[in-house]
Amino acid sequence: MIDFHGKHNSSRKVEDFSGRRKFVIGFMIICMVVLIGRAVHLQVLNKEFLKDQGDMRHVDEVVVSAYRGMIQDRNGEPLAISSPVQSVWVNPMQLKAVGKDEVMIAEKARAKELHQRLNDQQKAALFIELQQEKTAKIDKMEQILGLEQGKVSDLLKDDTHKQFAYVVRRINPEIAEQVKALNLVGVGFDREFKRYYPAGEVSANLIGFTNLDDVGQEGMEVGFEKTLKGIPGSKRVIRDGQRQIIEDVENIKEPVPGKNLELSIDERIQYLAYKELQAAVDANKAKSGTLVVLDAKNGEVLAAVSQPSYNPNTRKNLKESLYRNRAVTDVFEPGSTVKPFVVAAALDGGYVKPNEIFDTHGFLQVGKHVVKDVHNYGALDLTHVIKKSSNVAVSQMALRMPREYFWGVYHQLGFGVNAGSGFPGEVNGSLLDYQRWNDFAQATLSFGYGVNTSALQLARAYTALADDGILHSVSLIKRDEDVDAKRVFSAKNAKKVRTMMESVIMKDGTAYEARVDGYRVAGKTGTVKKAGAGGYVEKSYFSVFAGLAPASDPKLIIVVMIDEPSAGQYYGGLVSAPVFAKVMAGALRVLEIAPDEEGTMPVLLTSKGP
Repeated sequence: MIDFHGKHNSSRKVEDFSGRRKFVIGFMIICMVVLIGRAVHLQVLNKEFLKDQGDMRHVDEVVVSAYRGMIQDRNGEPLAISSPVQSVWVNPMQLKAVGKDEVMIAEKARAKELHQRLNDQQKAALFIELQQEKTAKIDKMEQILGLEQGKVSDLLKDDTHKQFAYVVRRINPEIAEQVKALNLVGVGFDREFKRYYPAGEVSANLIGFTNLDDVGQEGMEVGFEKTLKGIPGSKRVIRDGQRQIIEDVENIKEPVPGKNLELSIDERIQYLAYKELQAAVDANKAKSGTLVVLDAKNGEVLAAVSQPSYNPNTRKNLKESLYRNRAVTDVFEPGSTVKPFVVAAALDGGYVKPNEIFDTHGFLQVGKHVVKDVHNYGALDLTHVIKKSSNVAVSQMALRMPREYFWGVYHQLGFGVNAGSGFPGEVNGSLLDYQRWNDFAQATLSFGYGVNTSALQLARAYTALADDGILHSVSLIKRDEDVDAKRVFSAKNAKKVRTMMESVIMKDGTAYEARVDGYRVAGKTGTVKKAGAGGYVEKSYFSVFAGLAPASDPKLIIVVMIDEPSAGQYYGGLVSAPVFAKVMAGALRVLEIAPDEEGTMPVLLTSKGP
């Protein structure tokens, strides 16, 4: 028997499958036709649409600024720090013309408002309206940025087809946001960093500054540019038709921030030194001045100040002469401040005896020249030679020493040699080769003429007396120890000379004004005529004082130099010694260094009640 019913069901299944297949194939054909039609429409019939969209959005690679390292003092206090800011720029070609994107958007908005297409007259009126609106926004931008009226408009008058010009650099981001809110086509923004100097003029001559591109120009900023400068990164972004960044796509390379720089400077002592030096320069109507504070045990520079100074945060209309760090870049003849070195050298070489007496008579004939003292001091022992600052006595000592030996001691002390602080523009000073000396040149070198030094070099030389004969290298960078220290004098003779130098601070010495209550102080004055064209200039002096404390175990060395005081006094003991005393007293207190002469400490009187 044949199952007609089963045969019928099988036929229906085949027909259903064939129908579904035809439907799917038909649907796919329709989709393909639609896609092809759309492609033809966009690429052939309406190709301007895609072009406009491509113009409006494109991928670009941009630089990401790197953070510049911070400069700090030895205690972590910021001396130079970078803060994110914005810079505003314009594309004059875009800004001075109303773009088609703006017109298109405005046309659609106006047509929607009017419920009709705009005719040519309406479009022309709209174009003028947009131009007026842009002009008003430009005026508003100038007001927000605090610019002179018309400054931005002047950029638009440039016929060189310029496509980029900065309007203002490194402004507060909040101000930049106000400009962004204007939605001006052709105005762009860059993220940058601005350098701030919290200490202002106090550390300006030391720290220096950067330019608008955040590159060091002066001071430590340029000297350690490679350390402080970061490595810029990059990222891929999407820009619109006005080159505005509308979306970050991906980071290509992360920026690497610069390294922080920790200086040896103690900002507390730097501030104290700056204020006292400023007051002294003003009071003495001096041309300039400089002051250096060194750690006597390792050569670290705790303060280095100059007058006049400047504010690195607002550098408008400033002269380059104000930028100099005079402690490192300016030289002078040190005068009598070198006499302790002559005594130490003579003792070390055995050319004088510790108990020797020198007959001075007030003058000394050296060839055709005469060396003079201010007074006839008569017979002087070594202590009184330093106390009274006798040119005649130290000249006698110098002339006993072989020239090569004498020159060698000065050379070892760093005279005529770069101190190696790493500060840009650091000078070597000068020291005439001993083969070119005559007797008079050798004599005058013993009281500081014929040699040129910076305040930093002189302070460094004093470490050989302060640290029992050990000369230290100097450093503006914080360090634990001085690996370059070397012996110049014997410890025995360095201590002897240091004790002699304490007599300078006594009432009948040349620098009683250098005393510090509670501490033994050792030092030496220098009053030096300034050299000019054809010889030394009358009534034109360098007033110098170099000293250390506590004298029993020196911790600090301070050198003060005042250039051309003109208020009546010019002696180092009267002009520079008081500055030394005030700064040394404050620095010892700041560093909590114990007194070594409690008998001279002021007594605090208290009154008891009834």
